[in-house]
Amino acid sequence: MVDISTGTARLEKLDGEADSYVLHVNGVPSSSITLSDPTRLDFEYLDWMRRAIDVVLPAGSLRAAHIGAAGCALARALDATRPGSKQTAIDIDAALLGFVREWFDLPRSPALALRAGDGAAEIGTFRPDTLDVLVRDAFDHDSVPPALQSPDFFASCAEAVKDSGLYVANVPDSGDHGVLKSELNALGEHFAHLAAATEPAILKGRRRGNVVVLASNTPLDTAGLDRSLRTAASVATFLSGKGLRSRLGL
Repeated sequence: MVDISTGTARLEKLDGEADSYVLHVNGVPSSSITLSDPTRLDFEYLDWMRRAIDVVLPAGSLRAAHIGAAGCALARALDATRPGSKQTAIDIDAALLGFVREWFDLPRSPALALRAGDGAAEIGTFRPDTLDVLVRDAFDHDSVPPALQSPDFFASCAEAVKDSGLYVANVPDSGDHGVLKSELNALGEHFAHLAAATEPAILKGRRRGNVVVLASNTPLDTAGLDRSLRTAASVATFLSGKGLRSRLGL
């Protein structure tokens, strides 16, 4: 265990694995990393995110930003599968960024630049219409910081993301869908097309878990997204458009 700017971090080696680790930040599992295979994403919601990105933006390099870096698992996977991509990973914890750069031998800038700062402020530093992908996966313990759920934040995200690009977020859902509905309503003020993917039990309100939210100003390939998410190792239910609004009562 090591001290970081916001508390503590520790690496847990997975039993029976030669070089696979789970990074815990302030006691919360935050990233799963396999050093020899950057494409391996053990956290199911990260696999769903990568699948969504591959369907919506199926070819070529990407300009991507990640708000909430942790171990940079998704950024490592995109770097391995999208040669020539330029990514920026932002985390409020400067010390954590130093450790993960050391522990995980991350790609160097400009392939992957690490930036310490408040994501709510840093999103405003990107030029308009420059990002193909913007990922928000930032937590304070088990909740998203309020500044990353504000109207100003979502407006800045929409300004930075290309019309053909994709906003992707990890939204914690406690069963009543309150946070999820609030974020979808806020995103709907700035993005024309919304979708969500999660486990059926979470959607039915039976347990807490991760919901991956997608937003774009270009129509989403809903059939392709549904097909890809149904073939994931952990199958996700995909909803968009009227189906999403009806299911959540939006």
